[in-house]
Amino acid sequence: MAKLEELQDLVVQTRRDILRMVHNVNSGHPGGSLGCTEFLVALYNEVMELKDEFDMDGKDEDLFFLSNGHISPVFYSVLARKGYFPIEELGTFRLIDSRLQGHPTTHEGLPGVRVASGSLGQGMSVAIGAAQAKKLNGDKHLVFSLHGDGELQEGQNWEAIMYAAGKKVDNLISTVDRNGQQIDGPTKEVLPMGNLKAKFEAFGWDVVEVEQGNDLKSVIKGLQEAKSRTGKGKPVCIMLDTMMGNGVDFMMHTHAWHGKAPNDEQLENALSQNPVTLGDY
Repeated sequence: MAKLEELQDLVVQTRRDILRMVHNVNSGHPGGSLGCTEFLVALYNEVMELKDEFDMDGKDEDLFFLSNGHISPVFYSVLARKGYFPIEELGTFRLIDSRLQGHPTTHEGLPGVRVASGSLGQGMSVAIGAAQAKKLNGDKHLVFSLHGDGELQEGQNWEAIMYAAGKKVDNLISTVDRNGQQIDGPTKEVLPMGNLKAKFEAFGWDVVEVEQGNDLKSVIKGLQEAKSRTGKGKPVCIMLDTMMGNGVDFMMHTHAWHGKAPNDEQLENALSQNPVTLGDY
């Protein structure tokens, strides 16, 4: 088990990576990336069982699928810091011919990425298919996925959510980033979705709520609790309450930084709030 202090240092460095990546090309999605930093750092460095070498089959290890692919900056940073590819490659984010495109893709052959994502609403179906494949292969490992709350406005999600429960896909843990924001404004104003926990439960899922989704200890505890509920006939959902733009005061409490890069002055301000820990790329 990694020490909590080490994981917290990694969270800070990941935030710095995110900010630098989107600033370098004046494009990208920092808000949701910053909000999900604690989750992905905990998932990859504390919770998932992973093999030393990456392969596309993913047999005999846990799998993760990023459905809300626009938060690729946090995904790339976590993968690089985990050793999937050189940290220096983060500097190529969104450049022509880079393996680190704005939304994760597969034809560039980037280790850690098993499916192209970012067309919202599709990741749940992919994760369910991977989870069923593991069952067919006798693989006892789990499949994890991450989704935006605004993404659940896409109807395909609910077909997949219904299917997962109906087919007892109980080796699946899907997390919803319940930050209440999307690109056009608060989700409650764009399209209210009501009680998401009650909806998942009504569709036959087991739900774990993590009210402090930007606290590492709470996130790890929630993920471990979700793991303990697998294998019992129901898919598991984590409702993760996060703050979009977490860790940068002027990016928090607003949807404005969903898809907006900081300028030079704003970058320095943001980095000063997250002192360097492990070293920038």
